[in-house]
Amino acid sequence: MKTFHGLEQVPADWPASAVTVGKFDGVHAGHRAVISELESLAARHQASTVVVTFDRHPLAYIAPQKCPPALVSLEQKIDLLAGTGVDATLVLSFDEALASLPPEEFVRHILVDTLHARSVLVGQDFRFGHRGAGDVAVLRDLGERFGFEVRLIDDVAPDNVRRVSSTWIRELLADGDVRAAARLLGHEPEVRGMVVHGAARGRELGYPTANLSPQSQGLIPADGVYAGWLTDAGVRYPAAISVGNNPTFTGVPQKQVEAYVLDEDIDLYDHVVDVAFVDRIRGMTAFTGIEPLIAQIADDVEQVRRILR
Repeated sequence: MKTFHGLEQVPADWPASAVTVGKFDGVHAGHRAVISELESLAARHQASTVVVTFDRHPLAYIAPQKCPPALVSLEQKIDLLAGTGVDATLVLSFDEALASLPPEEFVRHILVDTLHARSVLVGQDFRFGHRGAGDVAVLRDLGERFGFEVRLIDDVAPDNVRRVSSTWIRELLADGDVRAAARLLGHEPEVRGMVVHGAARGRELGYPTANLSPQSQGLIPADGVYAGWLTDAGVRYPAAISVGNNPTFTGVPQKQVEAYVLDEDIDLYDHVVDVAFVDRIRGMTAFTGIEPLIAQIADDVEQVRRILR
């Protein structure tokens, strides 16, 4: 997949395209349905497939106080989009210049002049242009004028009631229900970060952990202990993962992510790793001493083995 950061990086001879536009936070099952339909359109018109997305949630610029936490970082989003097989992703900086573009200029400058759109695929609630003045009807009118077709994609609703959305996935992660979140995402929820030095308590207890930097990428689920995977340099290891402030000890930062790699003693310091959450084993508990804590960790590890087996 080619990644263009800004219109100026798109080659002038970029071929005719089937295009979709959106935030694509999490690249969830709904987004994947859009991309699947996009690929069908592109094959029909012998066009390339292009996802147009933004470097941040539009609300981060328009109304920061209302902006929800992102499910994934921009870097993670680009990696997930690359995994879908699209030909290119165009990342636009959501700034004053973009936010102030009238709908017609958005279409002319981005979709027509730059991407040579032949098909544009959007959802029913699609809005674009200054203050969201453009909707599907406006887009269709502009499509007739500039020579591209507009196709709508139906919502994905696994329970036939609620459509898959980033909001729903955030709610599930806030409850620690990573298994349900994975079903809606189409992939396991992940955080990415550099492994940093911690207090070394895990090693003293016989379970050395990789501690992720507080500046990790991706939305961290609720406090608790999880079964999951740690991926380093393309190699995936089974892991027992702790999220929280470890209430048995004092002075532990909130929302610390620690991963104990099963049956391996590897040096991960200063490595950037991905930690994926498969299932939640239990909530975070304060223990009365070290021995009950060690016994619980041993039980946690055995549960992780069973889940991942």
